[in-house]
Amino acid sequence: MDPQMKRGFVEACVLASVCGGESYGYEIIRNVPQALGLTESTLYPVLKRLERAGQVSVRSSEHNGRLRKYYLATEAGREALERFRAERAEVRAVYDYIETAITTDGTGKQS
Repeated sequence: MDPQMKRGFVEACVLASVCGGESYGYEIIRNVPQALGLTESTLYPVLKRLERAGQVSVRSSEHNGRLRKYYLATEAGREALERFRAERAEVRAVYDYIETAITTDGTGKQS
């Protein structure tokens, strides 16, 4: 997947993974689509950005003797995810245009 296209999807998928309940880094990485190639070095800056934007809340708790951070989407995060979802028709229109251009001569006529 194109890196620039991937970036927008990464934030939306990270938000979606913490929308239904708390989650932690490794679990988030496991839950998002593999096509995104999400790694820890990508995930934690995204989580920090979402936290600064007020879209996720963070709490720390001990787990097996180690401190683990748990993330949860806030109301602002759920609203951002809803806006992302609302853009689906626009994204689909772009893909439809590209498919049409590939299969026609650009005028709508089969090439």
